[in-house]
Amino acid sequence: MATTREEIQSDLEAQVSQLTRQVASLTKAMSRRSASALAEGRESASEFYDGFYDRFGDALPAMRRQARAAQKTARDNPMTTALVGVAVIGLLAALVARR
Repeated sequence: MATTREEIQSDLEAQVSQLTRQVASLTKAMSRRSASALAEGRESASEFYDGFYDRFGDALPAMRRQARAAQKTARDNPMTTALVGVAVIGLLAALVARR
């Protein structure tokens, strides 16, 4: 009976050892894949930013000027700005309610 117990224990130890190696192998594979996915994500974000900047880079100074002008107008006419804001919120609420 001692032999059978020793054989079972030896088999279990071998299985645990094999499972440990498999887990280590899977961990390495996941690490490689996640590093690859991260690199792809960075590349995609970089391409998106470059495309965005190419499209809007020249327009940014004009957009900043328009934003400053809108800010000055809002500061000079607070009541009109509030009414326009309420109207925009109302329009958005109506659009959302229609869906």
